[in-house]
Amino acid sequence: MAKLTRLELENHLWKSADILRGSIDSSDYKIYIFGFLFLKRLSDRFEEEAQDCIRNGLSEDIAYNDPDEHEFFLPHRARWSVLKKLTTGIGDQLNKACEAIEDANPSIEGVLVNVDFNSESRLGDAKNREGVLSRLIDHFSRIDLSNASLSEPDMLGRAYEFLIDKFADDAGKKGGEFYTPHHVVRLIVELLDPQPGMRISDPTCGSGGMLIQSADHVAQIEGKRLGQPINVTLHGQEKNLGTWAIAKMNMLLHGLRDARIEKGDTIRNPRLIDAESNLILYDRVIANPPFSLDAWGADDVSGENEKTGHNRFVYGIPPKNMGDLAFVQHMIATLNATGICGVVMPHGVLFRGSGDGRIREGMLKADLFEAIIGLPENLFAGTGIPATILILNKSKPTDRKGKVLFINGAKEFEERPKKNIIGESNIKNILNAFHAWKDEDRFCRVVDLKEIEENDFNLNISRYIDTLEPEKPIDVKAELAKLWNAEKARDDAAARMNALLKEMGYVG
Repeated sequence: MAKLTRLELENHLWKSADILRGSIDSSDYKIYIFGFLFLKRLSDRFEEEAQDCIRNGLSEDIAYNDPDEHEFFLPHRARWSVLKKLTTGIGDQLNKACEAIEDANPSIEGVLVNVDFNSESRLGDAKNREGVLSRLIDHFSRIDLSNASLSEPDMLGRAYEFLIDKFADDAGKKGGEFYTPHHVVRLIVELLDPQPGMRISDPTCGSGGMLIQSADHVAQIEGKRLGQPINVTLHGQEKNLGTWAIAKMNMLLHGLRDARIEKGDTIRNPRLIDAESNLILYDRVIANPPFSLDAWGADDVSGENEKTGHNRFVYGIPPKNMGDLAFVQHMIATLNATGICGVVMPHGVLFRGSGDGRIREGMLKADLFEAIIGLPENLFAGTGIPATILILNKSKPTDRKGKVLFINGAKEFEERPKKNIIGESNIKNILNAFHAWKDEDRFCRVVDLKEIEENDFNLNISRYIDTLEPEKPIDVKAELAKLWNAEKARDDAAARMNALLKEMGYVG
């Protein structure tokens, strides 16, 4: 029997959006398709495990009813063989099935019940809901998601990432809230170079792509693939409950069961804390927080050190309507003594004055900035503005202390119809510049902190690198020849026109 290829799986999953198109808002597609994908995977894997037990001599009763024989145990009402026979009250029955799964598997508590299959506001009236859900069940019944039917390892995880990418594109501006383009993530992960045994955090993790890419990087160092045991600790936090559920599913479908993904607002309520309520410290912190967030929680964190002891905002409280450096300071506070952070930020953090200026000055005097990398425009969902990557290092190498590397990566992209991408050669160019740590005309420059101080701690890349396109040298002789030829052509045309006018009697 032919195995399911990744392309076939991706096409099948994307076609499920056609069932929802016209019935519900496109921004709501993802939670239902991800929910069905996760339900079908759990059920097909459960059935596969049960059949393996029977082949190994266990009774059918034990194979199907003993939770110890399964990675995730599915109560009878939640198995696909039951779900595909539903004809009435489908939404309600699916919700109850999800509740039963979570009751039996505390490790995925909150993941499936977050998908309300009986939502009138999203899926319409009862008749519309029944029709849409029935078609989705039939659609997912046509593929087998057991291990034996998949043609390559981590195929489900990769298909899931494909869906997230497509949905981010489809959702426009909202897509940027849960997804960072894969090529941008890859660049940051390569810059951070996480190693086996490290503890890694993304405090604004969205759908979890940065953590997964970090795990994949470590897996490759270990000569493994995602889905195999990997020596890395992954922690994340996400405010949006729907996106949190997607992140949890994403981790599980990539075989990262031990990843800790917390719910809540990272600034107002940091949840990645230890048993003594102290912030957990990490070897690597990687993130793409919301840009220039208004009402980010300035009043809530005022006097935080006295209240909680977290002491995150040692360089100052950012403006109430501009939360960028609140997230950056949180990340610095969660780095261990040798930790490194890679974070995507809007260019404004490099030069904004007032509160941001004082914070930036404090961070520079603490010698935290290792590199500032300008990115091309039109990379992210919902915005065409260029961004920047900050590499912040709590323990810079001796030869890098007191200096900052500026990289002008604005031209490092491959043009695409909808969004530009940072291609393989572009990533290589930026990485080579970061590792070489030397000046390259119009591309990168190592700048001493004294020069930055003389510029009032302004980090605008164009202050340190000439980013203007050089004018091509003018060949004066060639240009004069063009002018003389044009003048001769003009005179010849005037002579012909005068001759015609004379012939017609208009000129004496």
